[in-house]
Parts: sequence; C-alpha cells; structure tokens
Amino acid sequence: MAAVELRDLHKTFGSFVALERLNLSIEDGEFLVLLGPSGCGKSTTMRLIAGLEEPSSGEILIGDRQVNDVPARDRNLAMVFQNYALYPHMTVAENIGYPLKIAGVARAERADRVRAAAATVEMEHLLTRRPGELSGGQRQRVALARAIVRTPRLFLMDEPLSNLDAKLRTVMRAELRHLQKKLDVTTIYVTHDQVEAMTLADRIVILNDAKIQQIGAPAEIYAKPANAFVAGFIGSPPMNLIEGEVAGGRFHHESGAFDLPDQPDGPAVIGVRPEDLRVVEAGGQIDGAVFSSELLGDVTLLNVRVGSALIAAKVGPDEGRAMDSTVSLSFDPARLHVFDGRNGERRG
Repeated sequence: MAAVELRDLHKTFGSFVALERLNLSIEDGEFLVLLGPSGCGKSTTMRLIAGLEEPSSGEILIGDRQVNDVPARDRNLAMVFQNYALYPHMTVAENIGYPLKIAGVARAERADRVRAAAATVEMEHLLTRRPGELSGGQRQRVALARAIVRTPRLFLMDEPLSNLDAKLRTVMRAELRHLQKKLDVTTIYVTHDQVEAMTLADRIVILNDAKIQQIGAPAEIYAKPANAFVAGFIGSPPMNLIEGEVAGGRFHHESGAFDLPDQPDGPAVIGVRPEDLRVVEAGGQIDGAVFSSELLGDVTLLNVRVGSALIAAKVGPDEGRAMDSTVSLSFDPARLHVFDGRNGERRG
C-alpha cells in the first residue's frame, strides 16, 4: 500500500492547459474518486500518476518516493480500464497470470497466485474459459483479478464500469467497494458518473476546467457544495439552480420573487434540491407549469417550467400532475443554497 502526494502538478499540451497546479494528498488505503465532465483533467491526473504522461512541472510521490522519472512499469501499480483489455485467445487463467509470466514468476507460484486472485473475485470456476464466453461483468472481474494478482501498492481505475448495463453497474459498484476494503489497497478511480462517485468514494475530488473545485466526503459535498458548478453536478437529479437578483431582502427571478433575508443585494444563484421541494395548493415560493410527470416507483419526478428554466421536484408517488397544469412549489428556506451570481462561489 502507499499514500500518494501531488504537488503543484501541472500539465500542458502546447498552449492547452490540461491540469493547472494541482495539489492533492491521498491517504494510504483510501478510495479516492476523481469526478468531473469530459476534458476536466481527471484522466490526465491518472495518466500522470501512472507514468503514461510526463508532468510539465510539479512532483508526484508514491509512498515517500518521488516518481517523476520512474518508468510506469517500475511504479508498482495496477490499472483497470473501461475496455478490460483482455487477450481473446487466452483463457481466464492465462489472462490473470500474464503479468506474472512477463515478470518471470515460476509456473507453480503463478498458478497458486492466479487461483487466489480468481477466488477473490469469485471466478475460480471459470479459469478455463476464454473472454468471449463470459458476460460483461465476468470480464470485468477477470480484469480486476489480473490487477490483484500483482499485489500492487496502488490501483488506478479509469471508468471501469462504463461498458456495463445499469443493473450490472449497480452490482459491480457494491462488489468493487467491498473488494477494495478487503484488500485495503489505495485506489484512485476516474469517472464522470456522480452516482458512482457518491457510492464508492471515501473522498471525492471534483475537477472542472483543469482545476479542483472541491474535495470532501460524499455526504459533505452533497450537503455543502463549494460553488454552483459542484451544486449542479452532484445529485440525481442535480440541484436546481435559479438565477436572479437579491434586492431589499427578496430574491427576484424571471417568474417571480420570494423572501431571502440576510443576503447582500446583487446577482445571486439560488440552489434547492429536488427532494427539498413539495407541491402545495397555493402560496409556494415558486409557481410554474408542469412540463412532465414521471412515476419512478417510490417517488414522482415533476419537471416544472419556471420561465425558461426547468425545476425538478421529487414528490410522493401519488402526487403526479397533468402536463401543462399549474403547480406551486414550496421549500424550507433553511434548505436553500445561495451562490454569488458573479463567480458562483458559495455564500456562507
């Protein structure tokens, strides 16, 4: 196992800044998720740690060793990719054991370690099959076993569940989390899926435009997003963001106004999560027309047109409304999030 330290890590491709002065400490045994939209710098960060890219400046430490000039093969880490990268002509056992074969491990020891790694991911009964005979979830387990068999100090996982269907992703998330805690290996996981990040991570690092936007435990980030970008990125559905202006203790937006005391006058963005909204007969803070009403089983998701914006509200399963009907939405003011309208930063 190993801690990881990134100090002023900077990466450019010509004039394009892919990563800007990133500073990050990853604890020994931690499951850390790098989360953000395409092009934010998360995969670049992983590739730099892996040794697949060279930093333009800054330091990378794995354990207490600076590895900037250490080749990828000598960093003692294992990667799991989106496409599994299995050899189709090899059996499961041969795929799992291939890193050991390349390293010159004796056949008998290799066989023992392959069986042990396969047992860890519950694949020991399929060792003689080839990848083409396996399901997507089984192929992903083979890729994990191939990483485990090396007993690395560090796991790097780059969108490993993206090719799986929704039901299998849910199962594999639970298995990955359980496996990482069982092995107690420092793991850095890249994804653009905030549900994966929330369910897997000890801590999440949210990136955008090559910079860190917020670092924290999932519950902390969900409860107190640092800025409007994070607020609109975390949550399913994400937080509703309403642009407007505070004047005289009231927040004015394109379709109305409501009280917002103790806030300075000027542009502001109000955030309210869908689960914090409720439908009332009249007198709510936000009125609009129903754009869609989706029964999801335990809840109904109402999308309400408020001016040019759509506001999502999670309400009871029996609180659906007809399309184009008028509704009034209410919320507890204590559950509001207020962001500066100029720079998007959280107020208070």
